[in-house]
Amino acid sequence: MATLQSDIGLVGLAVMGQNLALNIVDHGFGLSVYNRTVEKTEQFLTAHGGTPGKLFGAKTPAELVQSLKKPRKIIILVQAGKPTDAVIDNLALLLEAGDIIIDGGNALWTDTIRREKALKEKGLRFIGSGVSGGEEGARFGPSLMPGGDIAAWNELKPIWEAIAAKVDAKTGKPLPGARPGHPVRGGVPCAAYIAENGGGHYVKMVHNGIEYGDMQMICEAYALMKSLLGLKPAEMGTIFSEWNRGALDSFLIEITADILKQKDHTTKKPFIDIVLDTAGQKGTGKWTSVNALDMGVPAPTVAEAVFARCLSAVKEERVAASKILKGPKKKYRGSKKALIRAIHDALYCSKICSYAQGFQLMRTAQAEYNWKFRFGEIAQIWRGGCIIRAAFLQKITEAYARNPNLANLLLDPYFNKTVQKAQENWRKVVALAAECGVAVPTFSSALTYYDGYRSARVPANLLQAQRDYFGSHTYERTDQPRGQFYHLEWTTPGRPQTAIIKVKG
Repeated sequence: MATLQSDIGLVGLAVMGQNLALNIVDHGFGLSVYNRTVEKTEQFLTAHGGTPGKLFGAKTPAELVQSLKKPRKIIILVQAGKPTDAVIDNLALLLEAGDIIIDGGNALWTDTIRREKALKEKGLRFIGSGVSGGEEGARFGPSLMPGGDIAAWNELKPIWEAIAAKVDAKTGKPLPGARPGHPVRGGVPCAAYIAENGGGHYVKMVHNGIEYGDMQMICEAYALMKSLLGLKPAEMGTIFSEWNRGALDSFLIEITADILKQKDHTTKKPFIDIVLDTAGQKGTGKWTSVNALDMGVPAPTVAEAVFARCLSAVKEERVAASKILKGPKKKYRGSKKALIRAIHDALYCSKICSYAQGFQLMRTAQAEYNWKFRFGEIAQIWRGGCIIRAAFLQKITEAYARNPNLANLLLDPYFNKTVQKAQENWRKVVALAAECGVAVPTFSSALTYYDGYRSARVPANLLQAQRDYFGSHTYERTDQPRGQFYHLEWTTPGRPQTAIIKVKG
């Protein structure tokens, strides 16, 4: 039995769990770890157990619990769903009233709500925390999105703020320099309390949906440069590096530049050319899209990014279809420099619309679940550590500082001005892609969203008339107050009666 009393425990020593464990120890906290496979715990301790009094390996859940200071805090980093439930159920039998369980996995927010309620009835406290940044983020500083009991958060806060990524207080840019045993000190931590119960995991889900959009947009920019300009991967890598020094400065743009410049070690060809064009997904982008449909919130750009991955998966069908289905033969003959600039603008405008959709979804969800999101703070903690970290997020932070009740990012003066200035190029790119047969689902859906959102009147009046015609679903009138519904008695097709029946309102 351990003689030390660790500050916190961790269950699950897969790659994310190991990296987060090392991050915690680097910051001076005592940590007890447990893995279902004892051999993995022993291997981890052998490789990283060189910090006396700071790292302890438990052989059983009971031993893990006994090694912790009270109130006990235990992080779970195991597969989402039933495996997480199994670990929680096991720990709940061993813990005491007031102890805290933290789920750091990609849990569905409704599962988090259910788990918190069940544990509360047993006197235990629960935090569902989004953890973004991948393996490197977990090791040197992730973006952390905790939700749950506020008192439990205050217990966890010193550890979460210490291990989180840090950004410069003035510029919002990530502070560099973390390495094993030498964490970044100072700066603003990318960790903040989100909301009650499932709020943290909900925001992490939306983050991942936005991430899907960001990645697909970058892929479309790459496809346009390759298809319309015939650029080589290394040339495109240089362009992305240039973009990363401006408004598009972000982690994803940075790694895209590196990928495009990489050579395959076996064939010596550009690495990107030997990667199969089928993309996987873990489901969080789908969750975002399904929830947007459930909430009645337009988020077409995230949905198109999910569908693009689905389409990529039917590789054999696409290869067969390519031999049968023919597209346009038009080629781009204009200025290379002008098109590159236009693609840049299309990417930035589409990105603005994608984030606008994500924040609009969160705005609707807070009313549904009685959460109180601080959107500027959410943007702040996404500035470092997470996959979508970008200079762009500082602009979102500033937008919500100007107006905490901002209905849509597009209405903020900065974003409004930016889109007004760049939309001509955006439209040219989408039109050119259609003319030349290059698929740009996120660019085009974002533009359609923008045009729809800025329209005082859309053709839904005809849609409502159609619904009333075939299903007596009623409609509202432009010459009467909102909320009053009417039905027109339709008889034979093409010969409607003139009688209007007020149904309700």
